Amino acid sequence: MNPAVITRSLKMASHLSCGRVNLNVLREAMRIELREFLDKCAGSKAIVWDEYLTGPFGLIAQYSLLKDHDVEKMFTLKSGPLPSSDVKNIIFFVRPRLELMDIIAENIRREDKGRSNQRDFHILFVPRRSLLCEQRLKDLGVLGSFYLREEYRLNLIPFDGDLLSMESENAFKECYLENDQTTLYHAAKGLTTLQALYGTIPQICGKGECARHVANMMIRMKRELGGSNNQITPVFDTLLLLDRNVDLLTPLATQLTYEGLIDEVYGIQNSNVKLPPEKFAPKNQGEGGKELPTEAKKLLLNSAEELYAEIRDKNFNAVGSVLSKKAKIISAAFEGRHNAKTVGEIKQFVSQLPHMQAERASLANHTSIAELIKDITTSEPFFDNLTVEQEFMSGFDTEKINPYIEDCIAKKDPLIKILRRVSVPSVHMQHRSKAKSAGLLQERDLTVIKIALWNESDSVGALRIAPAILLKMAAPREKTDGRTPGGRTYGYDHILTLHNLEKAGLLKAQLGSRNNYPTIRKTLRLWMDDVNEQNPNDISYVYSGYAPLSVRLAQVLVRPGWRSIEEVLKILPGPQFEERQSLPAGLMKKRQQGENKVMLIFFLGGVTFAEIAALRFLSQLEDGGTEYIIATTKLINGTTWIKSLMEKLEPPPF
Repeated sequence: MNPAVITRSLKMASHLSCGRVNLNVLREAMRIELREFLDKCAGSKAIVWDEYLTGPFGLIAQYSLLKDHDVEKMFTLKSGPLPSSDVKNIIFFVRPRLELMDIIAENIRREDKGRSNQRDFHILFVPRRSLLCEQRLKDLGVLGSFYLREEYRLNLIPFDGDLLSMESENAFKECYLENDQTTLYHAAKGLTTLQALYGTIPQICGKGECARHVANMMIRMKRELGGSNNQITPVFDTLLLLDRNVDLLTPLATQLTYEGLIDEVYGIQNSNVKLPPEKFAPKNQGEGGKELPTEAKKLLLNSAEELYAEIRDKNFNAVGSVLSKKAKIISAAFEGRHNAKTVGEIKQFVSQLPHMQAERASLANHTSIAELIKDITTSEPFFDNLTVEQEFMSGFDTEKINPYIEDCIAKKDPLIKILRRVSVPSVHMQHRSKAKSAGLLQERDLTVIKIALWNESDSVGALRIAPAILLKMAAPREKTDGRTPGGRTYGYDHILTLHNLEKAGLLKAQLGSRNNYPTIRKTLRLWMDDVNEQNPNDISYVYSGYAPLSVRLAQVLVRPGWRSIEEVLKILPGPQFEERQSLPAGLMKKRQQGENKVMLIFFLGGVTFAEIAALRFLSQLEDGGTEYIIATTKLINGTTWIKSLMEKLEPPPF
């Protein structure tokens, strides 16, 4: 490969090697495996992409790598004939999904009919070959068309210097609703790869059923390697496996870090965000007949950008002062050109100019993003929603949330917002003992909300259950937005969604038992009244008061240990466990004085950017003693998490 290409590739991924664990090692291992596969397909190539894979692959290999290995064309997988291209090899990069096999079969059949010269077809399953998919291709008569059928183990993808994700979009649903262990298997395979590259992890701790399964699979995979001892000194001291359903509350809460709010409002996909273009147009654009841009502004967000690394994990209320201070520093640096008198001074200023210009562009971008976010956070709906949420979680006012949900339904607020809010009091009822709690979601309230979300025809029966509430929610509304008057707000076609939420523990009624959340909140200090958003001294700053339960568990594990919270751990779902993995003699790491331990914490079912920020905060504490590397099945927020559980009941096709 061209040395210039290698240098550029390493520079683009330099942010992966700046922490305690050099995740560039993992990235390079993935790139080597990809290059080896491409070289098996001799000659010119066209890649047909499963569209979902393009984002994750973009974090591993840029187009330059593919081009160096004779990839001339790239297409998106879709029905119909393949676009014309004069290449010898057609390679399908796909997830093992049956519906994708149907499209591939159509592509190949139409290709065979329309061409005289023969091509070689190949298929690369990501992350694993599937016998079911190969059988489907055989049934469709095209399995024999493939010269190569292989798998590419894209299990854990490096997103940043301390962050790995599988980006498995249905991980939570598969694990906790469908009892499908495929994602857990891939998680165990990914962890086995990490151990091959970074050494055997001596201690494995976990909480939850899925965590137990992953640990068992990891240990079995290591045993099946046949006694070949890993001779690499361990980089990680501890692996903590956490089920998402141990802490269902945190993803429902509104993230209040800069990165968390960007994700809440605009959605961050594979470290990229798309933003309204008008905020980023030059000042004079739009004047004198010049058209404003219409294409979304796309920005890459990771720690390679100095300013973003500084502000991403701060509470949003602390971001403005940092941007203001940065603006003054950059302005003073540019003013320095007037002080450059000698040739040497001018030369030095010119050499610094590209970096200064990049800093100024970065500042302009993040100032615009902060303004966009501020428009949202200062709005009345955002304030009302956050107030109700925080008063409930703090225990200050648990009565306000149900009337608030009713009002939101009456106003036809987006369904996901309703489901996210109604799940908060339900999650508090995950762990119960006898006696009744006021303010939580009673069975009558849950029935009412379900009916209000379904169909107008159900409202008559509902009046017998809770007349006062339902007259407000279920009564036909006047036509105000062009919709059919009298129609229900959301409709019966979301009944499967409600069923999924119930099954996942996100929609649950109070059934004559006492809520144990206050006990958990007090023991783990999940609510802090005196939170310091500007100069935080506790992880609760990421939610302006609420400390994520998942991160508090990790913090307590380090010091003073889980034995101090045994009663709380009994309340939380799933088994608690600890395993030790033996190391060859001489590989036990001798820690230097003041050197921190390294913990890999794996969230099975998803993690939010606010939780990541809280763990980074703990890593930076002078007396913390531990640095955290975060891994997950998927980067989520409350909206994307609920959306992954939604199913629309389609009408029959007649």
